[in-house]
Amino acid sequence: MNTDKLKVHFTHKDLINPGNPVSVNVIGAGGTGSKLLTALMEMSHSLIELGHPGLSVRLWDDDIITLANLGRQRFAQSELGLHKSVAIINRINRWSGTRWKAEARKFETDSLGKLPEKASIYISCVDNVKTRFEIADILSKQNNDKAYSNRPLYWLDFGNSQNTGQVILSTIGKIVQPNSEEFETVATLPFITDEFGELLKQSEQEDNTPSCSLAEALEHQDLFINS
Repeated sequence: MNTDKLKVHFTHKDLINPGNPVSVNVIGAGGTGSKLLTALMEMSHSLIELGHPGLSVRLWDDDIITLANLGRQRFAQSELGLHKSVAIINRINRWSGTRWKAEARKFETDSLGKLPEKASIYISCVDNVKTRFEIADILSKQNNDKAYSNRPLYWLDFGNSQNTGQVILSTIGKIVQPNSEEFETVATLPFITDEFGELLKQSEQEDNTPSCSLAEALEHQDLFINS
């Protein structure tokens, strides 16, 4: 008889019953990020209706909207020339009355190795392996943060190739787990760069998805691969 317990990770209690909106740093406002923000807006509204404080989101991206971005990314022609992060956050704040923030710059630490704005959840929607490893390096240095608020807890990475997509959830350090007789609790979920580092490097060599126009992009990736 198989007596192995099912492995389960219990979400940190500060996300289940927080006293304030859960802080989220989203990195990347392109094909996936521009669509994800709409989902986060809907999620935050739904959580508030259920008695939860909702989300407080900060979007990081220094890219400018160009013609090549229209179609596969959630931008309008009237937004050409604007920073992606600013256009999306302005739109969402007008739509839902939120006070989310846009950072028209790259997600990186300052000269002292500190993050200018911390969050409990980090979501990366980037299109290259190098940036993922840079994010992993930054977050790995935050796992000893004992701050009462905005303590880094989770990293959610979105990725896609020509025909497939994936989402990987990691913990930033160890998350204290409750005692359980039914389950084998898992306190640490590995970073995507630790668990699939070699596969990431290999995929970048084999998959040349970036392009300079929508027509070229659609030759490499399906229109709805980011959805």
